[in-house]
Amino acid sequence: MEILVCIKQVPDDSVNIKMNPATNAPDLDIATPIVNAFDTYALEMATRLKEAIGDSTITVVSVGPDKAKDAIKTCLAVGASKGYVVKADATDTISTADALAKAVAKIEEAEGVKFDIIFCGKESTDCASGQVGTMLAEDLDVPVVTNLVDIEKIDAGISAKQETEEGYNIIEVAMPCVVTVTKPEYEPRYPTIKSKMAARKIPIGELEIGDVVAPAVTVVANAEPPKKAAGVKINEETLEESMAMALGMMRDAKVL
Repeated sequence: MEILVCIKQVPDDSVNIKMNPATNAPDLDIATPIVNAFDTYALEMATRLKEAIGDSTITVVSVGPDKAKDAIKTCLAVGASKGYVVKADATDTISTADALAKAVAKIEEAEGVKFDIIFCGKESTDCASGQVGTMLAEDLDVPVVTNLVDIEKIDAGISAKQETEEGYNIIEVAMPCVVTVTKPEYEPRYPTIKSKMAARKIPIGELEIGDVVAPAVTVVANAEPPKKAAGVKINEETLEESMAMALGMMRDAKVL
């Protein structure tokens, strides 16, 4: 089985990002670039599928600058076999999906393969649009299943466990297909020193794909989210008095 995992290098979301007053943009220099969290779940799910069925290859691809190779090397140390970075002027979900679709065709031609499953994280932690995976499936004209928490190979294709607000769906879909992954019940594996050393020796391909669909989104302005107001502490003499005051404040605020 040929598996492709699409990843994105994003700022570490554990760092509190502030606005840079000189540029009126988020100051991302203070955050270390890492692999998008949902993409690490996608890679882990793909790796477990590979281990379950055997005879499979995982390729990782990322649209981004040359420094995105660091993210790809991380993936090569935890399950992936090959990696490509796509040089394209993609700044929104539409142009990114178009760049990935064109990259899929180029990688398949270069490697002489056809991808059976393309894994994507359900969203990125920097923009959180959650659209690239479904747009990529549309561009490739293949089925898509979103918000996976588990997957297994069946004769007809794959069986996907999809998380919903009400519970779970079990969906069977033919290959080739695209799947997007949310947080499963397991955590991504950590690289070992040995796997890191091996990953450094794997060459990362560079793809020049030319023009992509023009971005349809324009960033008008950036602003920090409003700071949360301090809470009100209610500490009356009795529980009944505290409840009465709380209800009164809720009525005054018209939330009750």
